[in-house]
Amino acid sequence: MIRIGQGFDVHAFSEGDHVMLGGVRIDHTRGVAAHSDGDVVLHALCDALLGCLALGDIGVHFPPSDPQWAGADSRAFLRQVRSMIEQRGYRVVNVDVTVMCEAPKVKPHAEAMRECIALDLGVTSAEVSVKATTTERLGFTGRDEGIAAMAVALIQRTNA
Repeated sequence: MIRIGQGFDVHAFSEGDHVMLGGVRIDHTRGVAAHSDGDVVLHALCDALLGCLALGDIGVHFPPSDPQWAGADSRAFLRQVRSMIEQRGYRVVNVDVTVMCEAPKVKPHAEAMRECIALDLGVTSAEVSVKATTTERLGFTGRDEGIAAMAVALIQRTNA
């Protein structure tokens, strides 16, 4: 049996000197407003994976109202979501993420993000796609007010 899920996340830019994307620190002129490290790639991916098994969303499992997640590394979220999937008898087949922003440029960091995500999901980087697009200067991402990501994930029962 296979299951598919999709996820989306967005964060506004705020004061700071870097953003976290796909578990990779990227120097930038601003940071993001978030309770955790604000990694939109990993947050969208967690939502996609949780959606595969109808387990709610990232806010259900790692609520921003809980002080233990303040400033948390989103890679810990991803590893915990992977564990939840494996405990239910599934494994990750592949994931695909699209980042939407004018800046920072994602392409120079995409391979590092793929490797980081693959490590945390227990797959090879060949099963992880990370790409980016602008919104042609339209909307909040086009005005460089924030950053967004969407993700799709496919999982498969391990004993199938």
